[in-house]
Amino acid sequence: MDNLTKAQRSLCMSRVRTADTDLETVVCRALHRRGLRFRKHARALPGTPDLVFAAARVAVFIDGDFWHGCRFPSWRASMSPFWQDMNARNRPRDRRNFARLRLQGWTVVRIWQHQIRTQLDSALDRIEGSVRG
Repeated sequence: MDNLTKAQRSLCMSRVRTADTDLETVVCRALHRRGLRFRKHARALPGTPDLVFAAARVAVFIDGDFWHGCRFPSWRASMSPFWQDMNARNRPRDRRNFARLRLQGWTVVRIWQHQIRTQLDSALDRIEGSVRG
């Protein structure tokens, strides 16, 4: 069971940043240094990708491990039912948005939080390869 009341949970969730997070800032600065230019948070596209390279038709999602359920099955049991339900809804929604983007002819690149923290250069190479390739 969630240990917060509905009002307390709402207050906590309202303070969670969805745009211009620390992870996004790290990636954006590094991509700028590589000479890549992009738009941020394109609301017209399914899932509102974090970065959009319109000319190359590449959409990049920078996803937090917890919020988007990276390796979710391995740590699902340690979560409260509230968070299990939240992740159980987020993951299929992400898959639907990725599929919609692909049907529209976009290349979708997903970068996880742990990749940015431990393998930033390879994550940037994946993005740059998709854009320039």
